[in-house]
Amino acid sequence: MTGPTVKPYSMSAIKSRLLRPALTSNFICAFNPPSSVDGKNPSAFAKFMNDRSAAGFDGAVYTDNQELIQLSCSEASLPGSSLATNEINNDYTGVTERHAYRRLYDDRADFTFYVDNNYYIIDYFENWIAFISGEDDLKTQGGRTFNHRVKFPDDYKTDNLYITKFERDYTGRILSYRFINAYPISINSMPVSYDSSQLLKCTVSFTYSRYVISRDFTYAGVDNYDSLVDVRNVPQGSKIVGSRDINNNQRQYDYITPEGNLVTTIDTIIR
Repeated sequence: MTGPTVKPYSMSAIKSRLLRPALTSNFICAFNPPSSVDGKNPSAFAKFMNDRSAAGFDGAVYTDNQELIQLSCSEASLPGSSLATNEINNDYTGVTERHAYRRLYDDRADFTFYVDNNYYIIDYFENWIAFISGEDDLKTQGGRTFNHRVKFPDDYKTDNLYITKFERDYTGRILSYRFINAYPISINSMPVSYDSSQLLKCTVSFTYSRYVISRDFTYAGVDNYDSLVDVRNVPQGSKIVGSRDINNNQRQYDYITPEGNLVTTIDTIIR
């Protein structure tokens, strides 16, 4: 293949190619809660969060505050990755080669939220971390001898954490990052002061194993995009409550889980 050709470009060609850049302010995130991979114990996280909600942490249940959490996310970063290489010096005299042997993903993703005046944002992520660390008994937490045991990874990791990038006209040009084995690893401290008032922000860091990117424009036609999950992650005992064709090759199925949550899957139609 030859190098680039030097030639003049018309103003209309430059405008059509360069004057429609992607903007940083058009994105939405979804923080769907975990469910067991095998589907045998899908209610462990939901039961914990429902118990916390009953104890006064009203923001603990994601389905009740899903839209608030999504819209309150003011900052996020599209993830990156790199290749780990092995240096080879002895194949050719005077030549150093580097061969890739592994793809390395960023070790965390940071999300910043505007905190609402009911503190639901803090409720949700603080209690997710509390679930991970096994802080089940609220009554004994204040004691000096309080101890806890962390949960098994399948109980607290989610495969349905998303950052979806789109543009102002949102006509199908979607770049969606899905994080695998994600869970919150830290919540940054939030300074407060008697100086002039500012918006309180909460930054939550998630760790994950890897991410996958989707450019499937047909997902723009999905009714319940925020509840979209892999069919393997539909909890056992869920019932189909609706379905429809979203294009010639894909069909949307809506399920109600035993906990009463709505989840959606996309299946490929073989004709």
